[in-house]
Amino acid sequence: MNQEQMNAAMESLTQWLAHPAELGKAPAKIECAGEFELHDLHYYIFRYKKSLMGKWLLGVCGGYEGDGLEHCGHVFSEMEDYDPATAQEKAIALVEVMRSYWMEQARRAEEQKENPGTFVNYVLLKEARWDKEALLRDLKESWGIEDEPDDSEDEDSEDEDSEDEGGEDEETDEVFLISYQGAMIAVSFMPAPIPDGEAEEAAAKNFMWRNGAEQVKDHVAHLLIAVMGKEISPMECGTLLVKTVVSACRQDGVLGIYTGEVVYAPDYYQHFSGMLEEDLFPIYNLVWIGIYNGKKGLCAYTGGMRYFGYDEMEVLDSQADVQTLHEFLSDIANYVISEDVVLHDGETIGFSEDQKLPITKSGGVAVEGDSLKIEF
Repeated sequence: MNQEQMNAAMESLTQWLAHPAELGKAPAKIECAGEFELHDLHYYIFRYKKSLMGKWLLGVCGGYEGDGLEHCGHVFSEMEDYDPATAQEKAIALVEVMRSYWMEQARRAEEQKENPGTFVNYVLLKEARWDKEALLRDLKESWGIEDEPDDSEDEDSEDEDSEDEGGEDEETDEVFLISYQGAMIAVSFMPAPIPDGEAEEAAAKNFMWRNGAEQVKDHVAHLLIAVMGKEISPMECGTLLVKTVVSACRQDGVLGIYTGEVVYAPDYYQHFSGMLEEDLFPIYNLVWIGIYNGKKGLCAYTGGMRYFGYDEMEVLDSQADVQTLHEFLSDIANYVISEDVVLHDGETIGFSEDQKLPITKSGGVAVEGDSLKIEF
């Protein structure tokens, strides 16, 4: 057994278990219970206890290439009982589930990147009710957004006209559609929470909202807001999304805004939407900058670049402080989107003539699919 690699795996599983969305603390006891090879990668089986008097539970960490100390992201536990007779079989099954999940997520990420311009947010509600008319009124009064008649159809396209009429008939108190300046805005009221604790897990990622997961778990319904650009740029489409979400946040009982990457606190979201009033792009509403502790420094990543058609970006093991790192990566993200810049593997980037920060493209550490790593 490679002791150094096993220790790294144990540390990774311990950190994973300590995440607020999992145990919320380091296990009271953890020890290696075996190892195995799968898909040319090396994995370690662990058993751990939530408390000293608790029962042993099963966990797995890997896969490692050769004697390397960086795993491929397969760190997981379903917190099921540890049984030495079935531990390896169950650990392999866990790896296969994770492998299938991340392959599917990577496929979706690449698909989204290749087809930019569709944005979806979920406004989490404390009560299963909403005021449709108030939202429509706010969109018009605050942003000038209202449904525009489609004059592009030929007068003799009777079939298309009848289809449009059918669509109008389907609009109810739970749904409305707005065609506006080359985009389609859809708002649907869903009288149920986001399933499988997905929103709570995303809220736990928000290091700027410490009790976010606790607050979000009280949501019982949500508004699904989608903006699809037909004739406008992804940047314009994202701006329309922010305007629609801000208007929705003026409903009673809004607990948070789930972007698919993270959950924002309503006051945070509305505060940074104020950039629109200064004719600035609302980067903080549309691209999440996540920060976490790495083994040798702070790490940061973007969440949302793919919706604009760009690679997600990461900074690994930086010695910069949280604020500096956050500002750096958000500035890079804003530059890429605003100036339509495509960064490539092997290039450098910087904000001065002397600053030349290397860029490499490889499998994401904290994001799905490949990412651009910037040394900072």
